[in-house]
Amino acid sequence: MHRLPPLHWLQAFEASARTLSFTAAGQELSVTQAAISQRIRLLEDRLGQPLFVRHPRSLTLTPAGQAWLPSVQEAFARLDEGTLEVFGVTPDRSVTLRTTPALQSQWLAPRLARFHLTHPEVTVRVVSAVWSSDFGAEGADIELRYGQGEWRGMESISLGASSLLPVCTPPLAGQLVSLDALAGQTLLHAAGFAAGWPAWLEHAGRKDLSSHCHSLICDNLSMVMALARQGAGVALVHRCLLEDPQGLVAPFDIEVPTREGFWLCRPRSAQGSIESERLWRWLAGEVAPGPS
Repeated sequence: MHRLPPLHWLQAFEASARTLSFTAAGQELSVTQAAISQRIRLLEDRLGQPLFVRHPRSLTLTPAGQAWLPSVQEAFARLDEGTLEVFGVTPDRSVTLRTTPALQSQWLAPRLARFHLTHPEVTVRVVSAVWSSDFGAEGADIELRYGQGEWRGMESISLGASSLLPVCTPPLAGQLVSLDALAGQTLLHAAGFAAGWPAWLEHAGRKDLSSHCHSLICDNLSMVMALARQGAGVALVHRCLLEDPQGLVAPFDIEVPTREGFWLCRPRSAQGSIESERLWRWLAGEVAPGPS
């Protein structure tokens, strides 16, 4: 990579070779004819051979220039395709929304689908975050975060009161006829949350069961729920992630409230675009009233 000429030299060559005119290339790239001519000379010095034959009123490509041009044009085309794939067809109108994989699939996906039906002109880029350090004021217009809603410089709207309840497949739930039946079962843990299985077992009055259960620990709720659907154990899940349980049922009617929850957030100081404001208002209308 260190042997490649600077990008603006390559742009000057491609435009000049396509138009066979330094003047036309300069107009296309918004620089002077002299600047294009200088870049081509520097490029030829770097490559060690001429790319153009200079005639009094025109240009032609040398055999080396003719042979190299398709490779340069292909490289620019691939760069353009890659930019389109990652940033969308209208990057100037896109809105970046960052949240966890579990919230993406369980809470955000159906709402984003409805938003897109109403506002297909708004390009939304959804990016993933797992740990709290993945979130920040930079890099996203809107975020869905987990915590207590107290982030400096952020406007926050609660998705509603949060509580945790155990879920599993119906066959496994059929075996859990009482809390005692949890002994010997696998408890699926999501790391990084203030409340988890110890808090639920204590709330249920059976803290002692913890030492009689097996454990699987994941760094995200999405994997925990996937394991639960495979019958690998009992997951402890936030109520708001069970709008579409997808085959999971609650074996016990016991929920433990949590001080932490999910929040819709955005930087207070940022001047959001019209598209960002449109998505924010849509999502705000989809959540339960809460503190801000």
